[in-house]
Amino acid sequence: MHRILHQSLFVNWFHLHRTHTVPASAFWSAAKSGLILQSVSSDVYKNLAVEDWIHDNMNLEDISILFLWINDPAVVIGRHQNPWRECNLSLMRERGVCLARRRSGGGTVYHDQGNINFTFFTCKKKYDRMENLNLIIKALKKLRPNLNIEATKRYDLLLDGKFKISGTAAKLGRTVAYHHCTLLCNADRYLIPSLLTGNSQGLHSNATPSIPALVKNLWEVDPTLSCQEIMRALALEYAAHHRSNIEIKPIDPNNDRFFPGICNKANQLQTWDWIYGKTPKFSVNIDFDIIHEEKYLEGKLTINIKSGRIEACTIDVPAHWLPADMCLELQNNLMGIRFCPNETMRLSSDLIRTFPKDCDLLSKWNILCEKIIAVM
Repeated sequence: MHRILHQSLFVNWFHLHRTHTVPASAFWSAAKSGLILQSVSSDVYKNLAVEDWIHDNMNLEDISILFLWINDPAVVIGRHQNPWRECNLSLMRERGVCLARRRSGGGTVYHDQGNINFTFFTCKKKYDRMENLNLIIKALKKLRPNLNIEATKRYDLLLDGKFKISGTAAKLGRTVAYHHCTLLCNADRYLIPSLLTGNSQGLHSNATPSIPALVKNLWEVDPTLSCQEIMRALALEYAAHHRSNIEIKPIDPNNDRFFPGICNKANQLQTWDWIYGKTPKFSVNIDFDIIHEEKYLEGKLTINIKSGRIEACTIDVPAHWLPADMCLELQNNLMGIRFCPNETMRLSSDLIRTFPKDCDLLSKWNILCEKIIAVM
């Protein structure tokens, strides 16, 4: 499907289109032209870094760009979302599914090799999400005329008026804008609801929530459809619309020579402080049961989290079950650490060594720590 892009051509293209360099008109003869890029990487962080790089470095006054990309399994949350509310983090850790936070708003989505990502880049004044969605619909209709697909007022794509096959998000910069959307071709639809169900018990947050929807793969309607076929069809439609060359240019997000500084962008997107630390302030307030000597006791836990770290913590359990000084020591040491299981487990292991060696106390301590870790 692809033509191999000679490196020297890409280097020339790159230098001509850096912001504040040679105007695009010197390179493109058409007044309205589009460039079609496809990533050779399936790393979600590196592909998100391509979006950041183009947004930060390109002058799009005279050209538009369509970026095609497919990722390995990952959950991607919006810029202002809370991953503890949006995702089943423990299942993701168990399955080895990456978590990423993008720089655009919108809701949480699942990516894998059966999901296609499209990013439409333009200058801000030409930004038009509905136009982009109509291009996708037109391309799909040309492939399979019987598909019943429509765009909603929320800029989603629905199949048969009921099933969501594409979600939308966008970022508007000072001069450049991009609109990106997913398209479910043959994703693991049965894993999606499990991964996109967070632990909302006792969680209070003003972060942007996702809106649940029924989803379906295009493959379920027509098993002959493939991601490559769909991407090719959209590229044809995009090229016709922008009166540009149909050639899909493969790009490697790992190549810091073609995209100076892109590796730093990808590394920053993988940091804990970005993925979790950018979560808006929230709190967890739960009651939990403890079985002690065949009786049920009640415990209470309140945690305030800011920038992904525990800002305040209150642990309330019966003093005859666990000494108050142990609870106080734990809650004081929890303050300031990351709101995550690993740090909490390390902390609890270090603290228990400072208390008398007592099997009964150790058992109760572990029960309490498990209750705390369960909300993380």
